[in-house]
Amino acid sequence: MTGARVTLVGRDVVMGALDTAFAECAEGRARIVLAEGATGCGKSTLADAAAERARAAGALVLSAVACPEERHVALGVLRQLAHGGEGFALPAPASEPAPARVEAMQAFCARLRELSAERPVVLVVDDVQHADDASLQYLRYLARHARSAAVLTLLTCSPHAEDPDPVFTTELMRQPHFGRVRLDRLGHDEVAALLGGLRPADGPHRISGGNPLLLRALVEEGGDGPCDAPEPGGPFAQAVTTCLHRSGPTALAAARTTAVLGERATAERVVRLLGGPAAAAGRALAALEACGLLDGTRFRHPAARAAVLEDTAPAARAELHRRAARLLRADGEPATDVAGHLLAAGRDHAPGEPSDAGVLREAAEELLAQGDARGATELLELGLRQGADAQTCHGIRMRLAQVTARFDPAAAERRLTDLLEARNRDAAAPGDGHDGLDGHDGHDGLDGHDGHDRHGHDGLDGPDGPDGHHPYGGHGEDTRLLTALLLSQGRLAEAAALTVSGPAPAAEPTTASPFDTTLDTPVAVGERLLQSTRLSDATVTPLAHAIRSLTASDQPDRAVTWSRNLLEDAERAHAPGWTSLFATLHAEALLRRGDLSGAHAHATAALQALPERTGSAFHCAPTAVLIRACSAMGRFTEASRLTDRQLPPRLPASLHGLSYLRARGLHRLAVNQPHAALADFLETGRLMAAWGIDRPAHLPWRTDAAEALLRLDETRRAEQLVLEQLAHPDARRPWVRGVSLRLRALTGEPRRRTALLGQAVEELHRSGDRVETARAMADLGRALQAEGSPKGNTMVRNAWNLAKDSGATALCREILPDAALTPPVRDRAPATGAGTATGAGAAGGAKLSGSEQRVATLAAQGLTNREISSKLFLTVSTVEQHLTRVYRKLQITSRGDLPMDLTPVGRAAL
Repeated sequence: MTGARVTLVGRDVVMGALDTAFAECAEGRARIVLAEGATGCGKSTLADAAAERARAAGALVLSAVACPEERHVALGVLRQLAHGGEGFALPAPASEPAPARVEAMQAFCARLRELSAERPVVLVVDDVQHADDASLQYLRYLARHARSAAVLTLLTCSPHAEDPDPVFTTELMRQPHFGRVRLDRLGHDEVAALLGGLRPADGPHRISGGNPLLLRALVEEGGDGPCDAPEPGGPFAQAVTTCLHRSGPTALAAARTTAVLGERATAERVVRLLGGPAAAAGRALAALEACGLLDGTRFRHPAARAAVLEDTAPAARAELHRRAARLLRADGEPATDVAGHLLAAGRDHAPGEPSDAGVLREAAEELLAQGDARGATELLELGLRQGADAQTCHGIRMRLAQVTARFDPAAAERRLTDLLEARNRDAAAPGDGHDGLDGHDGHDGLDGHDGHDRHGHDGLDGPDGPDGHHPYGGHGEDTRLLTALLLSQGRLAEAAALTVSGPAPAAEPTTASPFDTTLDTPVAVGERLLQSTRLSDATVTPLAHAIRSLTASDQPDRAVTWSRNLLEDAERAHAPGWTSLFATLHAEALLRRGDLSGAHAHATAALQALPERTGSAFHCAPTAVLIRACSAMGRFTEASRLTDRQLPPRLPASLHGLSYLRARGLHRLAVNQPHAALADFLETGRLMAAWGIDRPAHLPWRTDAAEALLRLDETRRAEQLVLEQLAHPDARRPWVRGVSLRLRALTGEPRRRTALLGQAVEELHRSGDRVETARAMADLGRALQAEGSPKGNTMVRNAWNLAKDSGATALCREILPDAALTPPVRDRAPATGAGTATGAGAAGGAKLSGSEQRVATLAAQGLTNREISSKLFLTVSTVEQHLTRVYRKLQITSRGDLPMDLTPVGRAAL
């Protein structure tokens, strides 16, 4: 595009009109042309082009440019005109009496007549709307008294000028030789023609609105064509700023007001925020629309709005945002819109008001309902800086500790620690005992409400939040909420201490701790909660406890299913903290089932979901799963890197820290460091006893320690610990009982070893833990070998196969050190459906029936046909028939080739 020559498409008509006016002027007839156009639409370019053409035709051209800064300089425009030609006497000062002014105007007009007798005279005044009053008087006089002179007067102005002189325009319009032309913005075809086919015209026309000044800026910014995405501070942004400042102060203020209001801008709201006369505001909006910046009350492009906001001083911008917040609140707009303006004002460091805290909290809850935890956190943090009362600030801090866990568990831990420290300081301070945490009526709303929003609610899911508690505490809920937060972070000791120091309960306390309740929740009850509860800030802890309860039950496969569902919910909520939590719980459930590779993958994903920080107690949970999985898989180097990390001193003071201690102990045991392992296990037991959570169903530290003691040849101490664990009520659970019986067999009398190990295998198989089942089977096989039983070798081989299928490489090497991991010990065609509920075989896709699978599973565990018949209430002959069909379908020849991962029909294989 070669400049912005008005003789190109769309400007030829205007220039033709000027050529005609000049031709008539050359014939001795005066002409007046008023060219109107919005800012940036080419008025000045038109005036310059007309002057050049008139000068080239031999005319005397006298030019002046009016500007707002010189509007109060008397005769400023006239002096510019007089300076362009010889023989003009300077007019008298503006203070001279009226007769003298008339004489001066007569002299000026006479001189122009003399000059026009020699050649045409062209007067060009650009932006005449800014001309001083005295100069306008001269121009009006000239219009009335120089009709027969060869004088062409070309005036340019904006049709939306601020404080226009109606007398001047009216006087011109009364003259018979007056004409008016209008410079509109470029149309789509004109933009396309100006671009010369370089790029499609749709984008440039939409962004610039057809304003030539803005279009030139787009071309300049794009380099080889118009820019489709103008950058802040670039040529386009600079051109927008130029348009604004040349449109006048009211238009500039209207643009800034419109930019601040954004999508909520209306003409009526702009007028209210501007606070001046409605007519002036209307003209300002019309000027902005005429120059192509606005379409109604919307900026045509976000870059234009950004340029306007950037051009506004921070203090003025902040004040506009605060006024916009009050206006939108009064209009009943959503709290999120109101809070957005308060947030913008806060970013410009504008001081807030205590009443703002209420609407910020309300908006935060709305954002949380939409899944925007980070945005809600930013609003709540701003609420703390509004100077609200102590009760309100405490409630916000409590909510922040809860909300932050969605995306940053470490930050949530720090916030909760700060709350506890503040509570302890208040409790230790002298006074009347009132710390502002459990009283007051919570008056903190922007409009004087008592903490409820204008819809009558204050939580995510109802009047008191989804768990029946007010999300911001108060009314005696502080201790309960703090305790719930501590439990959600696994900080059981602090939760217990808080409960003891809190207010006396209304009823007799139960003996069961929250941790006991979690582990002892029946499977059906836990699943009902999981089926009926939506994931939210208030329910994430009960849901996590339900998963832990299922993991500790004899149906850990249900924990696998539900934790996977909740993990998907957390990912859909874009909550990395929750994602990490449920990925960890899923990994723990998979580890409990013996799926080592799955546990490793999900524990790794749990760590990757967390921010790159250290020192978080929660980091210990997925790290513990990784250590255990790596150790069991024989990846000792990776596990050692994880255990060698330095832990903060207070890190073990949580369930996550205990899990880490146990995992480190198991790894140390795996790499033959029994003394160090024993120290970790005993420390785990000491902490669990001190916190009142000595539950083998969660961490069987006694049998762990017994393993280490056996390595150290301290059999009697090991036996004592095992007997203690067998006497624990948790020993009624298959997993705890199975692990305990295996160690009891290894520490007790050899004559009972085979029987105890057989019971251990049965219990562990019921529990669903494939790795521990394989470990117990290996011990049983060795015991049978020691007795000279032919079933010993088969049992050891089956244990090796089960360990290999579980990915427990370390256990495989322990069972059969010389066996190659690939190919497997058993040499048979793979059973494509083994381990699935269908039991599809390799031969033609044959399937095992439920009875066949049950018989085959017990046979693979080393039971005799008679033992199987007794357990399943079948005849020995029926058992033999079932096994014969199983061998044929799986294309094997003996029970030693039976896979250990056959799952009877009716149980989910996960």
